[in-house]
Amino acid sequence: MSVTPSSKQAANLGDIARALGVSVATVSNALSGKGRVSASLVPRIREMADAMGYVPSQAARALRTGKSGVLGLVLPDIASPLFPQIAQAIERAANTAGYGILIADSRGDVTLQTEAINRLIERGVDGLIIVPRRGTRIASVDIPFAVIDSPSTPGNTVSADHWQGGALVGAHLSALGHRKITLIGNNPASNVQNDRIGGIRSSLSGKAEVEVLWIERHEAEHGTGSLLGLAEKVKTGTTAFAAVSDVHALRAMTELHRTNIRVPEEATVIGFDDLFWGSVITPALTSVRMDMPRIADIAITSIAEKIDGKRDKPTDDNARVPMSLVIRQSCGPAPTTAF
Repeated sequence: MSVTPSSKQAANLGDIARALGVSVATVSNALSGKGRVSASLVPRIREMADAMGYVPSQAARALRTGKSGVLGLVLPDIASPLFPQIAQAIERAANTAGYGILIADSRGDVTLQTEAINRLIERGVDGLIIVPRRGTRIASVDIPFAVIDSPSTPGNTVSADHWQGGALVGAHLSALGHRKITLIGNNPASNVQNDRIGGIRSSLSGKAEVEVLWIERHEAEHGTGSLLGLAEKVKTGTTAFAAVSDVHALRAMTELHRTNIRVPEEATVIGFDDLFWGSVITPALTSVRMDMPRIADIAITSIAEKIDGKRDKPTDDNARVPMSLVIRQSCGPAPTTAF
């Protein structure tokens, strides 16, 4: 008789067991790799499962193991161009480890972040990967979790080494001869931004005059979307602008273009995160790249070990993954003559 299940109903363990004349427990053990099954019987069972189009039931697996096979991912702002890249890397690493992913967006709000965490826990996820809202600490979660933020964040599991990435920026600008540099950040409460700025400052110490322009403070005084006054800075000797993100670097390049200042001939611009569009704008943007596949692998490995009981309790790994400088056309030598 045919072993192909009907198009209306997928084969289950009972169908496979009846086709081979063995018990359901034997089929389950053979397909899961657990329990004792004759070595000669295992390939027959797996071949029959393939022939019948058997698809493991996640619900049945959850009932049997007490685990859902799903992880929750909490992001601070899914609309930001960086976080979909993080989500994609996490999903790939989770899939390799045998987990699915549910995503929640806290929309940059501490209360919504807490609600997102609780909602995912209520849905039965086995663990959480959390990219916290800036300046927040994840202290009390009742299930295994991993945090991806900054090495300076208490409880951090893994992150890019933002300080080291900043040091790469400072060293590159110094080598190009820049001696008056404006650093552009968005919010001084962000650990990531402060680490990046700290790294830049550390490698420029004593080599350049450095100031920090915080966009939120500027806009609070001058209005949302107001010009940052970069043209005036160039006229008074600033030769380079280093932003804590590619988005802010693009804003700087746009403002310089509108005020007829050429990049990089008259002012250098450099960003962070190496977003996908950085290589296609004109001039192409020099940036600092995170090794997201590596960060995702470390986060997923950490949480899987906690879920599987290979750790007695959650630990603060605080792994730092080095960043790399991607040099493109937006950086050039410091002008030798005044603007």
